[in-house]
Amino acid sequence: MPNITGHTELVGLMAYPIRHSQSPTTHNLAYDRNGDDVIQLAFEVDNDSLKDAVQSIRALKMLGSNVSMPNKTVVHQYLDEVDDAARLCGAINTVVNVRDENGEVTGYLKGYNTDGMGYWRGLKEAGIDYKGKKLVLIGTGGAAAAIAVRGALDGLASIEIFNIKDKFYDRGVDIAKLINENTECKAEMHDLADLDLLKEKMHEADLFCDATGVGIHPLEDLSNIPDGSFFKPDLIVTDTVYAPRETVMMKQAKDAGVKTVMNGLSMMLFQALIAIELYTGKETDVEYMKEQLGI
Repeated sequence: MPNITGHTELVGLMAYPIRHSQSPTTHNLAYDRNGDDVIQLAFEVDNDSLKDAVQSIRALKMLGSNVSMPNKTVVHQYLDEVDDAARLCGAINTVVNVRDENGEVTGYLKGYNTDGMGYWRGLKEAGIDYKGKKLVLIGTGGAAAAIAVRGALDGLASIEIFNIKDKFYDRGVDIAKLINENTECKAEMHDLADLDLLKEKMHEADLFCDATGVGIHPLEDLSNIPDGSFFKPDLIVTDTVYAPRETVMMKQAKDAGVKTVMNGLSMMLFQALIAIELYTGKETDVEYMKEQLGI
């Protein structure tokens, strides 16, 4: 447990709802392991209170704050700078209070997205080389956009994005357009209702990721994939969900003989560790964190 002193520095977590989050546990384990006098606390912040909450990072000289829904796509307007990947994917999950040459925070706030970095770092740590590979991605939300943009910037050959024709579908069209205009990766947007096309693209792909909320309560009994015939044994299958640890989709893939099936725990861990390094400049012992978190 951290020993709170007059010198303890604060990192926030701003979202609504937020009390269920694993983030403070992960962050505070890392700060304690690294010997940092830093603590993360969760604050219930929605769009209406976000402007004042971001100003508090400056006023309280916080190291920064993680940001989750519903704030990821709107927090940029209150920041001084946004990094390229976060700008392209249109979502920010980490706000850093930039330090000066003496290590003091300056009040200059820069936004990053470590979700995409965390997802691909998790695959890399698992020994998966994704450069030049083809990805099928379901979803157009903040996590999906971050995964797509970071993967495109890091060398994916192509991304086939699928989503239902809801209010977020056009966001997927915009993501594909941005990827095509700013990277060497080829991206296309498709209707998830076109199951024949989905199966065709999954059989052509090297990687598959479901980055939607399907699989999380109250949708824990559902899958975006109709049946096991959509999978092939050498497809690398991933889900951004980590509670439950095995979704219906993951079980479908395993039953279909898929050799590599991963949940969202590694993404959750590495997006946090990358954010922690941005706040403190320190890398964290990955194996220690996996052991402590039961990953």
